[in-house]
Amino acid sequence: MTRALLSLSFLSFACLVAACTGPRPLEVPPVTTARATRDGTLASTATSPPAPRAASTYAGHGADSVPPEVLARFAPTPIPPQVSRRIQAMLDVRAPVGKRLSPDGKSLFFSWNVSGTSQIWKVDGPRRFPVQLTGGEDVARLEGVMPDGKTLVILRDRKGEENPGVYLLDEGGGLPKQVQHTPKVQSFVSWVSSDGKTVWLRANDVKPDSYAIYRYDVATGKRELVFGEPGLWSLAEVQGERLLLQKQTGELTSEWYEYEASSKKLAPLFGQDEKEEYEVAYAAQPGELLVQTPKFGEYRRLFRVSAKKLKGGPLAAGDVAPVTPEMPHDVKHVAIDRAKKRIYASVNDGGFTRMRVFDAKTYVEKALPKIPAADHVTFESATWDGRFAVMTVGTATAPATSHVVDWDAGTAEKWILPSTPEVDTSTFAVAEPMTYPARDGTKIPAFVRRSPACAKPAPGAAPCPVIVSFHGGPEGQVLPGFDQRAQIFVDAGFVWVAPNVRGSDGYGKTWLHADDGPKRLAVVTDIEDAAGWARRTFTHAGKEPKVGVTGGSYGGYSTLVAMTMFAGAYDAGVANVGMSNLLTFLQNTAPYRRALRAAEYGDPEKDRETLLRLSPVTYIDKVKAPLLLVQGASDPRVPIGEAIQMHAALEKRGQATKMIVFPDEGHGAQKRENRVLEIGHTLAFFETHLLGRAK
Repeated sequence: MTRALLSLSFLSFACLVAACTGPRPLEVPPVTTARATRDGTLASTATSPPAPRAASTYAGHGADSVPPEVLARFAPTPIPPQVSRRIQAMLDVRAPVGKRLSPDGKSLFFSWNVSGTSQIWKVDGPRRFPVQLTGGEDVARLEGVMPDGKTLVILRDRKGEENPGVYLLDEGGGLPKQVQHTPKVQSFVSWVSSDGKTVWLRANDVKPDSYAIYRYDVATGKRELVFGEPGLWSLAEVQGERLLLQKQTGELTSEWYEYEASSKKLAPLFGQDEKEEYEVAYAAQPGELLVQTPKFGEYRRLFRVSAKKLKGGPLAAGDVAPVTPEMPHDVKHVAIDRAKKRIYASVNDGGFTRMRVFDAKTYVEKALPKIPAADHVTFESATWDGRFAVMTVGTATAPATSHVVDWDAGTAEKWILPSTPEVDTSTFAVAEPMTYPARDGTKIPAFVRRSPACAKPAPGAAPCPVIVSFHGGPEGQVLPGFDQRAQIFVDAGFVWVAPNVRGSDGYGKTWLHADDGPKRLAVVTDIEDAAGWARRTFTHAGKEPKVGVTGGSYGGYSTLVAMTMFAGAYDAGVANVGMSNLLTFLQNTAPYRRALRAAEYGDPEKDRETLLRLSPVTYIDKVKAPLLLVQGASDPRVPIGEAIQMHAALEKRGQATKMIVFPDEGHGAQKRENRVLEIGHTLAFFETHLLGRAK
């Protein structure tokens, strides 16, 4: 079957499913920007993009939304053995994640992908040999350890569908016991009772765009519906019959309630009638809540609140008392141990993570036992009695290590050593903080990694080409520290630039919300400005470098914007699971995500015009440079149709483009063999188009 017929086959299949009754085409008004020329001056440009392609070119998401012949056509091809070996060696450099201690502090459980996919492991003591507890091709993630230390609570997913199931696993291994795993349903662990008799779950099995709360009896295996009102509900904490409930109104914003399970009474606490960011937990003092929010300043801060004052509606400044001091940094993450002894607060200091600990009853700050200097120190978990805590310690030149803090002894001992076979990680490029000017003068932070040869090229040598990598989110943040993926490209002779454009987390709420809805039109130019700055900054001997662009998820969308709306700014692009049309994306993403993403990008009806103005497919006829699209067939977040419609439009106009689809992956590759292929094809694409090397 020819490529043209295959494209038509997909479009015809989508029309059969959706009856091609999507929104009407729209004439998009001109977009006027001040374009940065390569010499650094500003030139006003006005573009009149053509009407975007019909919004109904596909329907649904997941592997069953496309015919098998489409998956076969775009299956990844093998990469050269020498390239595979380079990538395989770098992927062998790794460390475990998601650590939980047994209640007695004698065993550590964690997730590790050393077998090719993330599985559950156990180690009985510091620096001892770990034992693998789960296996197979499906990803397993550790959620918790029961109070008796004999049972683990885990999640398992299939093919990256992001429809995990909940299982119980004996700490000695064996076949996991299924609690709930239903096709096309998300099931999550919310809470485990202090006596280990009950596991609380949430699942979207009643409505795909809502989460119900369940109580599962471990002894009998019976599941009981406790709370089933429509909404994106999650269970934060349980105290007896009282449930602390969160109702998401956006990716970051939420309302908070307390629910009495015995009387079935739902009482609003705060967050109603506003769109504000809150994270909440029960405090050690009865009747008090811990609330993390940026509402009363530019940065997130931790406060204590008397629940007796709360009757629903917006939280007022007079209701709160600060726990953490005022500072020009976000309190990034807050956790209180189950024993209510200590509060762990991670502070985002310009991308570096600093740990602060407070007594849960007095709120007096406590000194953390001595831990080696690091770029990131993060809290993982604490034992049920609060005596032991697991900290992850990360630097720029080694994978993260796990330290167990014994508060009674006042010690912090390294338990797990990272794996670095055949790779000298001490030579890894350290991320250099830099900024580049946006066209309105705003300084955009970025982290730059490069080899000594690229930092100081030899006289007469050509400048090293640059790859600008945009993060996902868009509420994500690029952090300094250890990054073996970036190092692969540094070793290949590229300068790796990772910006935190406006809309990124970690720089205050004004920066974070600078791109909400229609405001994105004013700051999306940060994407183009990065290219102009890279050309000027990394010019050598009067020669400009070639500049490529890449990213995943929202970073994939940013890549598509860079290659279409700002065509000519970049010389090649690789977009991984990126949205090509914000309207069709919102129409077809998983129901539980639609409301959250609409709050970020805009309403499909009210903001339709803006969504289309911000969609890469709108500017498809401007594309000038080669583009590689990478997609997982099972992706529930960014449907595979987003990539296929982009590829079909580019192919129709004869533009150099390539697409790779992983039939057994979702929102990004997780299996080792697929990660090798994804990185390998990306590397080969940039080597061909930026370095001029033959494939």
